[in-house]
Amino acid sequence: MSQSDPSPRSPGVPLPEDSGVSFVMPVLNERAYLEHAVQSVLAQDVTGPTELVLALGPSTDGTTEVAERLAAAEPRLRIVHNPAADIPVGLNAAIRASVHPTVIRVDAHSELSPGYARQGLATLNRTGAANVGGVMRANGRTPFQAAVARAYNSPFGLGGGSYHGGTKEGPAESAYLGVMRRAVLEEIGLFDESIRRGEDWELNLRIRQAGYAVWFDPQLAVTYWPRESWIRLARQFRATGAWRGELVRRYGRRNGVRFFAPPALVLIVALALIVGVLQLTGVLAGIGSVLASVVYLPLVAYALLVIAMALVRGRSTDPPRSPRERVWTLAVLPTMHLSWGLGFLTGVLRGAHDTVDASRLGTRNTPLP
Repeated sequence: MSQSDPSPRSPGVPLPEDSGVSFVMPVLNERAYLEHAVQSVLAQDVTGPTELVLALGPSTDGTTEVAERLAAAEPRLRIVHNPAADIPVGLNAAIRASVHPTVIRVDAHSELSPGYARQGLATLNRTGAANVGGVMRANGRTPFQAAVARAYNSPFGLGGGSYHGGTKEGPAESAYLGVMRRAVLEEIGLFDESIRRGEDWELNLRIRQAGYAVWFDPQLAVTYWPRESWIRLARQFRATGAWRGELVRRYGRRNGVRFFAPPALVLIVALALIVGVLQLTGVLAGIGSVLASVVYLPLVAYALLVIAMALVRGRSTDPPRSPRERVWTLAVLPTMHLSWGLGFLTGVLRGAHDTVDASRLGTRNTPLP
């Protein structure tokens, strides 16, 4: 079934409003963000009972102590341990430990908007979908993080997926986080634990292959806090690209065309470097050198787009941009695209194997105010 199939399979009777919601959250080295994320979950106003299950990885930054303190003070919060620190393993452990018929995934690096759960439940019942997702609204506290957030929110930054700023409700390829029906999750076998990044896309692929609908609702909004440093951003995007390459190895053309733009940029950069060396050494000269110089044109166009992204304000609702944020944009966008593209090529050629998101390991963050 394609995502535009007008007659998706019905997952069954509508969920009663008081049937209860289970929130599941994988956690690893998130001391700076965990308490705010938990508060945004516990503040959700729904008719039925709620629970939050944290899948706690072996953190080294004090996250475990924060999680245990929160669990001791809140009976709705429980902890399951995820010693391997793999996100899909942790999600499955949290789902199996939870009890309610609706499962809402939450990340420790994000915060749910007020009314998120209630809106998600209503959309599930109204559309008959198996999974509903909304908009990821990236935000930043520092000039660097704000530059990353602006890139996340831009189609030029992450390729224009609906959850990066879409406004039209309807069937979708995937869903950010997700408000999901437990019955469908159990039918398709939960998350694939062999996939360390991109597990949500693969899950939604199987949901759609089973005949159910995945739905995008722009009324659902989640605040996402990007990585706080250049090296962590590069590590994150390299790992994400590697696993997208692995998913291309497994599922081929089912992956959207937008995923192939960053590796194309990497190949163009590599080709331009080769041409430049050949020109400087005199191997390429005359008309051959002139013709080969065409390879520089896409890079010039890309550089102009990056500069434009640094200069423009963006949406009218966006706050003014500081000079430091504009400068960071010049580094952030190429870092995201080239790191992702390099990872993608590695994943396609060799597979992702045991690639992990090293940006989540060994962090020492200052808690949010």
